[in-house]
Amino acid sequence: MVIDPAARTADGESVRIAKDVLCAGAGAKICLPDGPEEFARALSRRGRRRPVVIGDDRALRFAVGVLHKERELARVAVSVVPVGAADAVALTRALGVPGSTVAAARTVLDGDARPLDLLTDDSDGIVLGGLRIPYGDGAAAPGTPPGPRAPAASGSGGQPWWRPAARTARAALAALAAQATGRERRAAPGQRLRIEADGVLLADLDQPVQRVRVVPGARSGDGGAPDGAAPGAGDGLAEVVVDRPGCDRPLRARARAVTVSGPDFRYRADAVVGGPVRTRTWTVQPGAWWLTLPRE
Repeated sequence: MVIDPAARTADGESVRIAKDVLCAGAGAKICLPDGPEEFARALSRRGRRRPVVIGDDRALRFAVGVLHKERELARVAVSVVPVGAADAVALTRALGVPGSTVAAARTVLDGDARPLDLLTDDSDGIVLGGLRIPYGDGAAAPGTPPGPRAPAASGSGGQPWWRPAARTARAALAALAAQATGRERRAAPGQRLRIEADGVLLADLDQPVQRVRVVPGARSGDGGAPDGAAPGAGDGLAEVVVDRPGCDRPLRARARAVTVSGPDFRYRADAVVGGPVRTRTWTVQPGAWWLTLPRE
């Protein structure tokens, strides 16, 4: 059981409840890392124990990233008890983990491991919930370490170190997308990017784009709204949506691999900013990781 330091700062009571439920139901080794290095080391030294993360979406993403680099994702199921503000656990809940601390902890004990898709890029990065260009507001600032941090120093008011904007949960992401789209349209006429989906050209450098979104394993909600798409396990394809300035209807595609190139651009992978880069390819990895979810 690895407890993210941000979770201890943000909601110590929920952390205590999660510990009590888990320790009452199974033997557990509790790790209280002070930063990303200790967090990664705790996962690497888990032995045959199942990794359980108590924390927000960023902690979950960091844990999956560590296991991905160790090439352990296919052999171990990740469990998570989400702790944090509603927008900080939006992805975890969209993936199907209960929002209640007690229900999530019981899912760790009694749930089933299910395979989920993710995206990998050509720099060995991962995307669990969604990719967005431009990176927009609410993402971790460029240069921010992509993992848990130690609690804030005394005098910080007890505020959690990370407050991301809403991501892939349907209602939260729809609200964010509407706000961000309005900001982007007021701020800039578009970005010059070349976008290919499985080799099919969706946009070229002479066609400015307003926004690009890619969700692995997505199945769109009613009406096919891209912001109603939740990540998960699908048919091995990603939902690709390209918004263009002045166009009410975006370009849509489903693809195994998406390549974006052009002048230096940044992107948001879940809530972490990457780049600047001039080209990047993201590829769907079907059923590449396992998450413990409630039994159906």
